[in-house]
Amino acid sequence: MTKPARKKKPTARRKGTPPVKVRASRVHGRGVFSTRPIRKGARIIEYTGQRVAWDDAPNDPATAHTFNFGLHNGLVISPHIGGNDARWINHSCRPNCEAIEDERDRVFIYALRKIEPGEELFYDYKLEIDEPRTPVIEKEYACLCGAESCRGTLLKPERKKRSRKKRDASR
Repeated sequence: MTKPARKKKPTARRKGTPPVKVRASRVHGRGVFSTRPIRKGARIIEYTGQRVAWDDAPNDPATAHTFNFGLHNGLVISPHIGGNDARWINHSCRPNCEAIEDERDRVFIYALRKIEPGEELFYDYKLEIDEPRTPVIEKEYACLCGAESCRGTLLKPERKKRSRKKRDASR
């Protein structure tokens, strides 16, 4: 009897200390930087912290920005208790990493391309908010990444609305 085929998973990194270090960032506050070459597809670090309901997650009313990471099961990872260096990874509209939630509700950061020693790690936050987007909200979530393709916000891109003419023509 043969075993069923296993799903291919992204390549895992070597066991031990993650190949990163936290230090001052040119983009925003603190950032996470590679301490050695990281190959494309490598799992770099897990985003850790206490799992809590959105309503119980610590938030600073003085700022819209928190480090809570939303999960598909409705909970959030709050790195205020049990968090690690992954909480300091900054946003970029041209990221070199991505955050992937696995089937056990764990979040890992993977390299989208080869990352050189000393290079800052970034992923696209694609934040979702409950309130309507306004110029004030857009300013609160302004992006500082400086990428050529910067969309100007940490928020998830809005879906383009189809014009009425295009909708009517497709009927």
